[in-house]
Amino acid sequence: MTKRSATTPTPLRRTAGLLAGLALGVAVLAAGCSSDGADTDCGLDACTVTFDRGVDASASILGVEAKLIGAQGDQVTVEVAGEQLSLTIGQQAAEVGGFAVTLDSVTDQQVQIRVARNAGG
Repeated sequence: MTKRSATTPTPLRRTAGLLAGLALGVAVLAAGCSSDGADTDCGLDACTVTFDRGVDASASILGVEAKLIGAQGDQVTVEVAGEQLSLTIGQQAAEVGGFAVTLDSVTDQQVQIRVARNAGG
């Protein structure tokens, strides 16, 4: 019977493993977000999407597609996860496909929404 002693990872090996894990996590977050005519700022469970008005703007976030359909005054129509929503600033979050969607701001140039995963979904 051969007796082997348990080895513990060296601090350098632990650090390298941690850095590799962090790099993978960043790559997964970056790969899960793409846009055309929009800027995105995503965390693990929520994204803020700023659409440019006057262009065909869309973003792929949190595994779903978000599109700006139209805006008039302080009312905006967006499509999230295949469903159209009419939003106004200050309105309670609209629920769609396991997400809560709110309208953060509307200007002549941009529309900003927030899409967050529902805690229960």
